Amino acid sequence: MLETVLVANRGEIAVRIIRACKILNIKTIALFTDDDALSLSVKLADEAYSLGSGTVEETYLNIPKIVDLASEAGADAIHPGYGFLSENSTFSLEINKKGLIFIGPSPEILQSLGDKVEARKLAKKSGIPIIPGSDGYISSLDDAEKVAEEIGYPIIIKAVFGGGGRGMEIVKSNESLEVALMGCQAIAENFFGSKEVFIEKYISSPKHIEIQFLADNYDNVIHLGDRECSIQRSHQKIIEEAPSFLSTQKRMEMGSDVCKLISNISYRNAGTVEFLWKEDKIYFNEINPRIQVEHPITEMITGVDLVVQQIRIARNEELQFKQKDINFKGHAIEYRINAEDPLQSYLPQTGVVDELLVPGGHNVRFDSFLYPSCKIPASYDSLIGKLIIWGNNRQEAIERSMMALKELTISGVTTNISLHQAILETKEFVNREVNTDFLEKARIKDILNHFEKMKLVATISAYYKNKENQKSSAIIQKKNQQAVNRWGLQSKVEQQRNYP
Repeated sequence: MLETVLVANRGEIAVRIIRACKILNIKTIALFTDDDALSLSVKLADEAYSLGSGTVEETYLNIPKIVDLASEAGADAIHPGYGFLSENSTFSLEINKKGLIFIGPSPEILQSLGDKVEARKLAKKSGIPIIPGSDGYISSLDDAEKVAEEIGYPIIIKAVFGGGGRGMEIVKSNESLEVALMGCQAIAENFFGSKEVFIEKYISSPKHIEIQFLADNYDNVIHLGDRECSIQRSHQKIIEEAPSFLSTQKRMEMGSDVCKLISNISYRNAGTVEFLWKEDKIYFNEINPRIQVEHPITEMITGVDLVVQQIRIARNEELQFKQKDINFKGHAIEYRINAEDPLQSYLPQTGVVDELLVPGGHNVRFDSFLYPSCKIPASYDSLIGKLIIWGNNRQEAIERSMMALKELTISGVTTNISLHQAILETKEFVNREVNTDFLEKARIKDILNHFEKMKLVATISAYYKNKENQKSSAIIQKKNQQAVNRWGLQSKVEQQRNYP
């Protein structure tokens, strides 16, 4: 039986998991640090336990502490969410050793997919095109030079166990290869515990496509369509859409290929296969063995609650639907709301939320951990919410997005809401002519600066209007006072007449 779930995460995804558990009448346990003691997940969970203070490594990445807490609290399972320990095979293994359930794939799958060289081999074996590159690890400059000569510059050096946009170096010529290789190896060892790297041909300005899938313990594998995540900054997604620009036929073909790959490796639970698209050619990028930040847009167009399905699979239930039962309806867009300043090189922001106005209306969703007076700590990722919009078609979704972004108000901390509004102003976004370097080419900063000037003009105008109103009010008040004085004087005269 699976009756109690410990959520080994924080922020909006912790809230999302807790709400999914409530749908299934499952008891929830939240974790928190001193910075997160008053977080929404703590308020919503049935129980909450402190991880204390300290670094992320001492708290949310502390495997022994989290596993022991889960065991002592009587949890049956642990949901890792995304980020932190969600793709850590050691974490999954230690959970299993305690007799608990890891809501995700097996430790063996996490281990093999965490190795990007191994993942490339698995994709190639299933007939999915991979980007030209090294067949194994690059351990020396000689190895790197041979691969670079074979596939041609530009190339990209990647950390084998990397992720989150870290551990990648683009190299355009042989002159900069040695420095880039050493730098990437150092970052890989520092952030991921292994200096192993590999090389791929660098695909410039591609589109980013991904396929969502579900796989149960009874050999049932289905896909839930595609998403486009091309608008990125420093390899971090900003806006995601479902479905992507692919034709229905191509979408189903890719979905079928993904299901074949997932079946071949005996994967269980939810996951995503990512691809790069350039000039009508598509290449395997990686498999993400966890729930994705952008999963809500798939939920919006399919009606399938992906987190609920994760839990049902973990408690050994068979999928309740087949591929033919999955219907795609309308268009959904997700806007990642980050506590950062787009005009200050996206500098992360902290503070206390003074005011929060969440947009409403038909098919408008806001996944967040925010509430008035909550604190945005400095220790974690800047993501504070996700605005998800559905429309019957993309145009309707964009129009609804404009209204919702205008309505969404978060005061007390600077956010990137204006960035999303600026993106929606560009013809490239409207015409869907975007790729991974869209932000660099679309002159977004010029639009943001224009927004700031308009805000300044509006502020100055409001100031002078208020000053004029105050002046008018003072004149009216003086006239009223004079009128009162006049009637008061007349009253005294009348009293003298009546009472001599």
